[in-house]
Amino acid sequence: MTRHLAALAVSLQVCIVAVSGPALADGRTGRLSVDRDVDTFASLPAGVRFPEGITANPANGDIYVGTFDGGVQNKVLRYDRHGRLLGQADFGVAPLLGLEFDSASGKVYVAVVGDFVGTGSRIQRIAADLAPGSLQDVAAIPAIGAPLPRTEGNPDGSADTITFGFGARVPNAMTFDSKGNLYVSDSFQGAIFRIANPAGCAPSCTVHTLKHDPKLATAGFPPFGANGLAFNGDESALFVANTGDDRVLRLDMAALEVSVFAESINGADGIAFDRQGTLWVAANQADEVVGLDVNGRIVARLGEFRGIRRNGTPDGLLFPASLVIVGSDIFVTNLALPLNGATGDEPEEDVTRWTVSRLKLPGHRR
Repeated sequence: MTRHLAALAVSLQVCIVAVSGPALADGRTGRLSVDRDVDTFASLPAGVRFPEGITANPANGDIYVGTFDGGVQNKVLRYDRHGRLLGQADFGVAPLLGLEFDSASGKVYVAVVGDFVGTGSRIQRIAADLAPGSLQDVAAIPAIGAPLPRTEGNPDGSADTITFGFGARVPNAMTFDSKGNLYVSDSFQGAIFRIANPAGCAPSCTVHTLKHDPKLATAGFPPFGANGLAFNGDESALFVANTGDDRVLRLDMAALEVSVFAESINGADGIAFDRQGTLWVAANQADEVVGLDVNGRIVARLGEFRGIRRNGTPDGLLFPASLVIVGSDIFVTNLALPLNGATGDEPEEDVTRWTVSRLKLPGHRR
């Protein structure tokens, strides 16, 4: 995988810097915690590729994984807490991105990406046991177009203007607030959508545009803007990963203003808070998961890529896309998707069997 680095950040020796926002919670600070040990939680069935979205049923520890495989039959897979495959549901050829479990209704919500311009992109849901006939539409993702251009300053005082494209509809990550409202990031339209009480309005819920902002779009690599979503403890802020910009953003829920919380996280993708207030981020271009404290500083690094095993599975993390925390464990999908179009330069090209990994939160025994 060609690793995307910002030349300016390298030249200035910039690491993770918090630029705005109050404290999130009593996060861990101090000495950097590093744990590169990674367990393989589960291997996908033969022929099932590119695990992307992940969520969990907190009541029983079941793990759900969705696939992002264009042009083939995509699936949602259900595993028990020991990594045994309990069931699977077919979703057709439209690739799947984020998954989110709704404990109140016992349903798994799924972000479905339509054709090249996003036609048919929607949110669906399915029963926790993936029972046949339980799949239901929730809402169609609206076409609101690309956000306005964005101006970025340079060290010499000049500025560059980024103009974004046509804005295909690409619903990516999802999260619920404590009132049961669902929030959806759109990586190409540069937006956060809100669906009020989807448990009661499906199959034709109204989708409200909460925020449409150029900071939520990207001209970087991988070419996905707004991605992982997570609320802080009091839900005063919604945190948003911007993958192509290598950033984690903070959306103030009162002012609805977007600011930069952390910089230079290589391919920031899925995110989740633990009980101590540490924000965990899947850095998909660094093949690791990093923990951020209340100031946006990296306080922990977990996992690494160690090569491809003889059975064709990644040893460790390879393009970690999404994560979910259950107890003291972080479960991570290894998307392992080649992106640059060249031949022979990406270890993802050598993967023949895809996996879900498991990491331990710092301070917990393996």
